[in-house]
This record gives sequence, structure tokens and C-alpha cells, in this order.
Amino acid sequence: MKALLEYHRCTLYVSAPLTQIPVIDFMTARFVAMNQRLGAQNRQEGQIGQYRATISHAICPKHLQAGSRRPHTRLRCVGFQAAGAPAPGRQTNSKDQSIASRPTQSKDLSSTDQQPRPAAVTANQAVPVEARGALQEASGNAVAAKQQDAERMQAAEEASTSGREYWQELLNVPEIDGGSALGGRARSASDAAVLRRKGHLKEQDRLIEFLLSMHGTHTSLEAMQKLDRWIVEHRQDPRRSRLKRMVPSVGAFFTPLKLTEAFNEYDEFFALSRRRFVPPNFAEMRHVLNIAQVHSSAKKLRLVTFDADGTLYADGCHMEHDNEMVGHIISLMRSGIDVAIVTAAGYPGQPDKFEERVAGLLAAFRKLRLPNEITDRFHIMGGECNYLLRVSRGAERRLEFVPDEEWKSAAMMSWSEEAIQAMLTSAEAVLRDTASRLRLPVTVVRKERAVGAIPEVPTVYEVLEEMAITVQSHLVDSRCPFCAFNGGADVFVDVGNKSFGLEALMKHLGHTPSEALHVGDRFTASGNDAITRDCCCILWVANPEETDFFIKLLLTDLRRLRMQPYIE
Repeated sequence: MKALLEYHRCTLYVSAPLTQIPVIDFMTARFVAMNQRLGAQNRQEGQIGQYRATISHAICPKHLQAGSRRPHTRLRCVGFQAAGAPAPGRQTNSKDQSIASRPTQSKDLSSTDQQPRPAAVTANQAVPVEARGALQEASGNAVAAKQQDAERMQAAEEASTSGREYWQELLNVPEIDGGSALGGRARSASDAAVLRRKGHLKEQDRLIEFLLSMHGTHTSLEAMQKLDRWIVEHRQDPRRSRLKRMVPSVGAFFTPLKLTEAFNEYDEFFALSRRRFVPPNFAEMRHVLNIAQVHSSAKKLRLVTFDADGTLYADGCHMEHDNEMVGHIISLMRSGIDVAIVTAAGYPGQPDKFEERVAGLLAAFRKLRLPNEITDRFHIMGGECNYLLRVSRGAERRLEFVPDEEWKSAAMMSWSEEAIQAMLTSAEAVLRDTASRLRLPVTVVRKERAVGAIPEVPTVYEVLEEMAITVQSHLVDSRCPFCAFNGGADVFVDVGNKSFGLEALMKHLGHTPSEALHVGDRFTASGNDAITRDCCCILWVANPEETDFFIKLLLTDLRRLRMQPYIE
């Protein structure tokens, strides 16, 4: 069997009866026509290389006579000796010469054909007219193909000089707001928001991933029912529970969770159980867990803490007077619940800097003339765990620092200044080295209890993620606790973490973990909210709009519980 291929090596898969050799030859010729540009560089003009091809699979002659079909007949080029001299610019190596001069031996088709076939094609082996035309077309366009290749290479060189500017322009385009008319959907594949999307890096959670994997063998309702039982068992024996064996990184559940009821509530609007082809996604499972946590925490809630950027307001913004959360926070405080904002932002000795971030809330305190017993329930924890502020009792309702000895734990007070500065110096060096490796120009900011790298040019989330995790891996032996996190627009390393701050705040206010609820948006490996799982209940939100929704749900539960007091 013979096929005419281009001058370069290749493997061709075709689907045709093995007895219809002209059909295979015709498909081979079509393949030649499609690859004329590659072959044009390796053959003389007007000269077609003649190749021998064999069928690599062992085929019984009876099958050939019966006209049986093999769905994928594999044609492998075993020689590439052209009809004349080698093409200009092509040096045939010794291996190629040995292959080219070797006769084709196909014991499946003919046991007597032991010599190389002549270059001429007999009448019985004539290539179909369609194939011959395709080959002539491929040969005739060789010169034109060379010219096109040269023009294309020149255009590529010109484009490379402006490539950096092109990508920079794309990255400078702001991300599409989730509340826009497009609903957060990318306008096209080339949109900068697609290039800057955070993807699955903000959707990392072992428990939710395990819950999603259960949908391969369970319905959504069955998965929730099983997880309900496993959580009850885990609360009784966290170290030897079935859930601990299946999800080793699972933490503590400070309150019971009724996931089945939460799922049925969520299912009314999102039809999870009525879908046939689209399983639940990560965000939907996160919403179900949040709903269950809200209903459970409302029964004895005494403290709600919020992350700032990305939770109460958008990254880089402040809480203005028109923020929906202003009214929600005041409603929580009027319900007898302490409220605190736990943020990475730290301004030692500058309470006015913190006031700028919550200017709308403080203005509402003054406008409503809230009494001291209400405003005393509001605090700000800055620098993860390094600064605690409260509202002054004067008419101006300014913020003031709480003395460290009044609220800091013994462990926090034991951190030496030497260990703190050594950790920050090491972190700064790692940030600089990593930014240099990633070719990202940054401005390094060194503070009293933090050090950070702020990109000087727009970049993608993955680059910041790489920097944060690199710092985490290099500081594992630090004598001082730290928190290296990806802030979305920068990377910072703080002394301590939110776990120290929340535990100290709960002790200062007299609350237990089951009575506290932390709301944040960064619970992934590089997020600064993840550590709070170990000290209180959590709500994982993706943006301020979700925070608004779940706090409304919480306030509804609180009002319902107060209308129906518990009776023994």
C-alpha cells in the first residue's frame, strides 16, 4: 500500500475500509494540501517526495478480502527519499538515510514484496484525479507560501515590540463590577476582566470540595442529610469522627448546623434539587452553609465581627453614609450585640486614619445621638491584632485607642521587639526577591508591625498569590507569629493574626466562641480570615452585597426570636 505525503515526518489517522486504498490515498492528498506551507520549506519547487507507508496494525488477509473496517487505520511515514536530490537547506542525517534506503516489509499485505518499489506509479496504482489535483496545487503554491511566511514573520517581529504595551493596556482596564448591567459577566474573551479573574483561587475549602464530590454518588438532599449526621458526630468527638477521617483539615463546629433545612430553603429559589444536568457549584454550597450558620448563631449571638475591604465595602473604598451596612450595624448594636471591625489596616498612634475608613458610620452615631450604652458596643481591631479602638463618650464620637494592658493576652504581650523586627526584616527580603523573580516592580512599605509590597503596575491575582504563599513558606520557623496574605491589590505581612485579635477581643468583652460570628471574604490559604475558623463561627462572603444579604437574614432571625421568647 502506498501513500503520497509531504516531505516531513507525520502520522495520519484515517477512517476508511482497508480495501478502499484510493480513498485512503485521496484523504492523504487532502492532508498534503492542508500542510503545504510546512512542506514548502523542505522540498524543491515542482518536486513531490515519494514515501512508502505501511499499516502498523497486523491485519489478516481474510479481513481484507471480507472488506472489514478498522475505525482508525494508522499510516506512518517510514521513508522520505525524494524523487531527486534532497531539498535545498535540508541535510539528511545517517538515521534518515538508513530509513530511506530500507525496503518496506509488510508481511500482512504481501510476503514477496521485499525490494523498494520504483518511483514510477503504475496504472493499477494510479492516484485518483482529485488527489493528483490537490498535490499539484500544493506544489504550485510553494513560492507563494514562502512569501507569506516571510511577511508573517516580519509582522510578528513588529507586534512583539508593542506586546508589552498591549497587555499593560488590558490590565489597566478595571474589573467589571458585579452589580453592573452585565452582572459581572465578561464582555468578550479578550476582556481584561477575564485575564484578571480570580478563578478558583478564591474558592478553596476542603469541606465544600468534599461536599461537591459527594454529588457524584448522591443527590444534593442526600449529601446534606449525611453531612448533618456527620457534623453531629464530629461535635461529640472531633478527633475520631468519621468527618475528620474523610476531611482531615476540618475544624471545630461551635454551633449545630441544620444543613438539610438550609438546603431546602435555598432550593426554593435556585432549584438545586430539580436540576438534571448542572450540579451545584462551590458558591451555592457556601451559601447553604452560610444560611445554616446564620439560623444557628442567631439563637445566642453576642458578638459579630467584620472584615473591612471586600466585606463591608469594596477594596480600596471606605464606609460612606450611604452604605447599607451602616444601618445594619446600628440595628445589631441596638439588639444588644457587640460589633467590631477586624482589619489588617494598622495606623499606630493615628486614630484619625481609622476614622476615615468608617466616617459614614461615625457620622450616623452623631446624627442619631446614640447613647453611650449603644456606642460602647462598637470596636475596631487594627493591624490584625495589634491595635484596639473604641468610640469615645464625647459628643463628637471620635475613636480612641484602648491601652494594650487592658485587652492584650499574655502571649501577645510576650512578643519581643527583637523577634518582631527580625521577622519583618526576613519578610521584606523575601518580598523583594519574589517580586524580582516575578519581574513585578513594587513599592515596599515598612510599618511598626507590618511590611508589604504594593505593585507599581497592574498585575493579576495569581502573581500576588505566589508572593503571599512564598513568604508563608519562608517564615515557618519565625519566633514571632505572623500573617502573610494576599490583599487582592497588595501583599502584606503582619505581626500576629486575626485569631489572636478575636480571642483577645472575646475575652475582653466576655464572650465565648459559640456566641461570636466572624464575617469575611478571604478564607483561602493566602487569606487573613482563614485563621478565624479555629476561634469562632464564620460566614464566608464574596463581596459586600453578600454581606448585606446575610446580615439582613440574621436581623430577621433576631426579630423573630425576640417576638417568640424561649420558655422552659
